[in-house]
Amino acid sequence: MRNVPLFDQDDHAFILLNESDPGEENGIESKQYLICHHGQGVLLDPGGWGVMPRVLTEMLPHLQPEQISTIILSHQDPDIVAGISTWLELTSATVYVPATWMRFLPHYGQIDMGRFHGVPDQGQELTLEGYTMQLIPAHFLHSPGQINLFDPQSSILFSGDIGTAAIKPDQETRAFVDDFSDHLPAIQGFHRRYMACNRALRIWTARVRQLNPTMIAPQHGPVYRGDAVEGLLEWLEQLECGADIMQADGTFPPL
Repeated sequence: MRNVPLFDQDDHAFILLNESDPGEENGIESKQYLICHHGQGVLLDPGGWGVMPRVLTEMLPHLQPEQISTIILSHQDPDIVAGISTWLELTSATVYVPATWMRFLPHYGQIDMGRFHGVPDQGQELTLEGYTMQLIPAHFLHSPGQINLFDPQSSILFSGDIGTAAIKPDQETRAFVDDFSDHLPAIQGFHRRYMACNRALRIWTARVRQLNPTMIAPQHGPVYRGDAVEGLLEWLEQLECGADIMQADGTFPPL
């Protein structure tokens, strides 16, 4: 699934650029998104080095590299960050990353950190050509420092690893989730094991409800839309996970 416009209106677009093939990142499927606004772009979680050529190919019909002014790294995982050196060579973008992970980025070969901006724990606004989006915190879900991005014109929330589906490489993936109950088996195990605790989920869901997104776009798996958005929020709000279900011997119940 590549080059799917989730929203395109009035010179503003939110595009699913690429859904990587399993072989490109050793079996970890990932998505890369692009927001275009009046000829400038925000690249969301550009991915590892293996997916970079495909992401660039899908981006070129919309914007040239010199039009990418901002790159968002939602957290520290290599399937998000590992290709950043090449993107820094191709663009003059400022890279926004959770402040808690700034000191780890040199391990990805970054010596000059002058183009990186640490997003504070409370999040912040992000302005592109006079247009304001929101970087919101998603701490401990699953990363101790994770940020999401809300685009108010499209009403789409990029949620990083929240909402991720554990899709097996041999499964056919779909673009959207419309029936949350049907999709639940694909996300249940991952969220129970990788989300830290229910308190973190309740804080996040309360903030997201204030935004009232029409879509939630995760980094892995299909995009939630319609009633599936509220279905996901209701389920996460009540979910016991991580430290809530860890047993005294360090093991977990069947996920």
